[in-house]
Amino acid sequence: MGASAAARELPVAAETRTRTNLQQATQRFMHHRLAMAGLAITLALILIALLAPLIAPEPYYYSDLAQANQFPSHQHLLGTDAIGHDFLSRMIYGIRTSLLVGFIAVIISCVIGLPLGLLAGLRGGASDFAVMRVVDVMTAFPGILFAIFLITVVGGGVLNVIVVIGLTGWVTICRLMRAQLLSLREEEYVTAARSIGASEFSIATRHLLPNALAPMIITITLAIPTAIFAEAGLSFLGIGINEPTPSLGKMVADSAPYLRVYWHLGFFPTLAIALAMLGFTFVGDGLRDALDTRLR
Repeated sequence: MGASAAARELPVAAETRTRTNLQQATQRFMHHRLAMAGLAITLALILIALLAPLIAPEPYYYSDLAQANQFPSHQHLLGTDAIGHDFLSRMIYGIRTSLLVGFIAVIISCVIGLPLGLLAGLRGGASDFAVMRVVDVMTAFPGILFAIFLITVVGGGVLNVIVVIGLTGWVTICRLMRAQLLSLREEEYVTAARSIGASEFSIATRHLLPNALAPMIITITLAIPTAIFAEAGLSFLGIGINEPTPSLGKMVADSAPYLRVYWHLGFFPTLAIALAMLGFTFVGDGLRDALDTRLR
């Protein structure tokens, strides 16, 4: 009876320990001031993107040449651009475009990078060699130049930009997952599990993957602002998002000839990009401090 009772208590203890660890991580994150500020910024931007059709004063494609190049006023809170678009409406939809690109491009990168990293880190041998040679080839090309090349071939547009950024952003995720698994495979608890006859599948699912999850969450969170910045860079060069879809990077590029007089055309989209970058970066830093036990 004593042994049976102890066996029943083990899952309960493990569940309690897991719940406690999650609660501790949540508490550490909530006490991280910059992380909470970043979370507030990020949630505000996501809310703006989701409610864009409801809160935008005008459709993003509507223009009135008679109202072109106006400074911020009660009629147009952020002014108008060179062809009479309401700048606030364009900004709201530009934030929506940037977040859409950032999230979906990172999902594509994860769909490619995580399985390849798992294959290389868990299987090793020929699988590891083949995956790393592909990674070496991708690393040899600067990411932004490779993205420019692909965009030039397939053309601009929201869908193409998302796919291109996703295809060029998986390398970091793959390499980190492989490195995490190779490091964790040498830990004492993995050796102990293997010595008592645990299968490789059990070791991978119960020990390796849960311990590799925290740094991967941090990396994926920090990959979102990188994707947003990549979209802004491509659109700034004029090969990203096509008209009439608004993009923050394209709005900055279009403002260049007018900045000496119409300062608002470049200031507000640049501020939005900076806020998005800061918000996700602060959240990523907070997750790192909350989840990575080696920092404590």
